[in-house]
Amino acid sequence: MNLLPIIPRLYKQTWRVICGYLLIAPVYFLGAQQGYGGTDLNALYAQEEFRVGVQAYNRFAFNEAVLSFERALSFRPGEPRILDWLGRAYYRSGLEETAIRQWRAALAAYSPASGEGLLLNSRIETVRNRRSLLPVAEDGIRYVEAGRYPGRADDLIYYKQPTAVLPLDDGTVWVVAYGSNELVRIDINGIIRQRQRGPLNGFDRPYDLVRGLDGRFFLSEYRGGRVSVLNANGDWQYYIGSKGQGDGNLVGPQNLALDEAGYLYVVDYGTRRVSKFDPEGAFILSFGTRTGGFQGFLSPTGIAARDGRVYVADSVTKQIYMFDGNGMYLGILVKEGLAGPESLKFLADGRLLVADTNRIMAIDINSTVIRELGIAGNSKIRIVGAAMDRNGNIVAANFQGDEVSVLTRFTDMASGLFVQIDRVITEKFPLVTVEVSVEDRLRRPIVGLDGRNFLLSEEGRSVTEQNFLGAGYRAQSGDVSILIERSGRTQGLQDDMVTAMRDIIENFPGSIVSVISATEQPIKERTANGISLAARGNTPSYTPRWRFDLGLRLAATDLLPGEKKRAVVFMGTGSLGELAFEQYSLAELGSYLANNGIVFHAVIVGGEPADDKIQYLCNQTGGQVMPLYRPEGIGRVIRDIVSYPSGSYILNYRSQLPTDFGRAYLPVEAEVYLMERSGRDSIGYFPPLE
Repeated sequence: MNLLPIIPRLYKQTWRVICGYLLIAPVYFLGAQQGYGGTDLNALYAQEEFRVGVQAYNRFAFNEAVLSFERALSFRPGEPRILDWLGRAYYRSGLEETAIRQWRAALAAYSPASGEGLLLNSRIETVRNRRSLLPVAEDGIRYVEAGRYPGRADDLIYYKQPTAVLPLDDGTVWVVAYGSNELVRIDINGIIRQRQRGPLNGFDRPYDLVRGLDGRFFLSEYRGGRVSVLNANGDWQYYIGSKGQGDGNLVGPQNLALDEAGYLYVVDYGTRRVSKFDPEGAFILSFGTRTGGFQGFLSPTGIAARDGRVYVADSVTKQIYMFDGNGMYLGILVKEGLAGPESLKFLADGRLLVADTNRIMAIDINSTVIRELGIAGNSKIRIVGAAMDRNGNIVAANFQGDEVSVLTRFTDMASGLFVQIDRVITEKFPLVTVEVSVEDRLRRPIVGLDGRNFLLSEEGRSVTEQNFLGAGYRAQSGDVSILIERSGRTQGLQDDMVTAMRDIIENFPGSIVSVISATEQPIKERTANGISLAARGNTPSYTPRWRFDLGLRLAATDLLPGEKKRAVVFMGTGSLGELAFEQYSLAELGSYLANNGIVFHAVIVGGEPADDKIQYLCNQTGGQVMPLYRPEGIGRVIRDIVSYPSGSYILNYRSQLPTDFGRAYLPVEAEVYLMERSGRDSIGYFPPLE
């Protein structure tokens, strides 16, 4: 067979392969190696395009990957592996409908009962069902017990009589152990990571724990008659209050709450009142005793504060009362429907999470509708404290059972985890690095995993030397791209743009990757000459034909190779203009951001309300719409970007597979296990050509 006529049609790399190997090996081997089943030169062309596409995908060039996979399909129509990868590239590009079509075509070529078929079907169903806003608790789904963190095992005692739980951003949970006088921090796998027992004299029956705006912790000590202040690491600093019945004194302090300004509210069970302290611990006032309009507490328990109101539960009257920040009685929130309410905590959607004997309840403070989320154990169990963790689970302190229960949405238990191998890095082959993202079926990232939760394999065999390298949720830094509206309206608001830019740069604990001007053809501004010039832009760049979609796409793409905690911050008037979605639709832009773990925030200048489409993008990704001159400023939201949960993990291993001089497509699988849930993904890579 004469190969010379086809040489001009091949890539340079293919030409090297032909010269170095194919002249001494049958051409059909290449097709069989790739699973193409071909014996003609189309298999060779398909393989080269496929290899280029895989490499483009792994360096985040998704558009380039799409083109290469499409060309590969032109040589091998209907090839399921190429269709699978093409679907992945479309998915990461935000084109979810197109991705699902490719995956369905691949599924039709695979056996439905095969491993590939089962994985594809699961991925299709997950992506098809979750293309909506981030979930809220008002979805009618019940929570069921998925696991427990026991306080003892046989004669070994880990902790005793938990009264409160405080979830952290890294997936761990502080457990207040009343019976063993300590704080215990437990990770997602039930491993105790830290113990805190206080100063030299120790804690004296600790009861509840809250975290302040500056990262400090406040711990009530029931028998000690005081509140301990701890630093961000849990180390004791000083006391607030002392035992007694006067102003600022406490007798049996139990539940705690903090409002948005950092004021501390302490339920003092012994005096049947609530004491309020400023952020530094100075006494302000107390309330809750009998007044003209209020009968007084009989057994005050849980407390929560938000939007100028304070909510206090009473386990004897089985009611929840309302007060303002100055202790003025406002009425009853809940009159009936509770059996014995204890802790109160606000959920992200503004509802109250209530620990009620053995039940976990949610209360809408606007409609007063009560819904039972789940039941932990049986009627003999006493749930004293409950909260929702970073993974959407409810963790509940079972005082009588000496354990913490973990309740998970029933649908999550049934569907498992959504695992994706996002990238495979082979520059140091045979050392292979794998980036894996783990989410629930509603796109919420799963944080807190470590090496014991992962199992990598090649061709169904566990790899050797598997190492857990890191997790996105542990990152203390992040990346931001700033997108600036360049319309006629913003041309007169340049000073506001400079102010917004300065606030972002001063508050963000990470890197500003790029500043993008959303003009008719978006451009990257040069920041070397100063942020003021970058924020103001130049007069010719302002145009009524500015393009939000192209600017957002460019700003987001710049973030892909960097930190896993990342965000686009849009600075504009709130109106997106007539050409906002000329090339990319709103849904496609939202999916592009969400599928690549990018948060969208919007800083609005000029005083006008933001378009609903801006709010949609924020909701889809977990961001916020912020007027530039709102009373609390934008600094805290910008700082919190590095606290946003990331479900990205990095592992490596040493491959044992034959590479066929770098031409072989090598498979790798990742399985993830967490309590009663699991998930799996399978992908592949090409080693460097030799």
